[in-house]
Amino acid sequence: MKKVLIVLALAALGCGSAPESPAPAAKTAEAPKPKPPDESRRFPKEGRTSMELVEDHALGKDYLPGGNVATYEKDGKSYRLILLVVKDPDTAALLSFEAKSHLEGAKLVPSFGGYFGMDGETPWFLFPKTNHLLGVVGLPQDEADAVAREFAARVQ
Repeated sequence: MKKVLIVLALAALGCGSAPESPAPAAKTAEAPKPKPPDESRRFPKEGRTSMELVEDHALGKDYLPGGNVATYEKDGKSYRLILLVVKDPDTAALLSFEAKSHLEGAKLVPSFGGYFGMDGETPWFLFPKTNHLLGVVGLPQDEADAVAREFAARVQ
């Protein structure tokens, strides 16, 4: 009789049976992306006409995250500088490489480890530096190179 009671008690507790599957977890809403940091202090002031903090898709490009975009007027020319903060140097390098596939005639600029090419009629020069992706948009390569060197010196 004791054995029967023990068996019945164990059966009632579910011992020896397959564990129940946990209920499917409720789908949680995706956490909002953090706002890009304001890095305006890293941009040259001379010739700057505007400064913007873009939450996502800098310069309207779906392959670029959000970041800082400044517009310049200098010597009768208009151009933009971009600075995007990413999680690490590898991500910056991968973003630079990704941008290459979106630029016509993109070529490697070995001294920067980045790429220069055309987006329609607009020249683009994008390059990684530490955990940043920097860019000069709107200047021919020789002029973009000089501006990029000065800009890169401001980013650690």
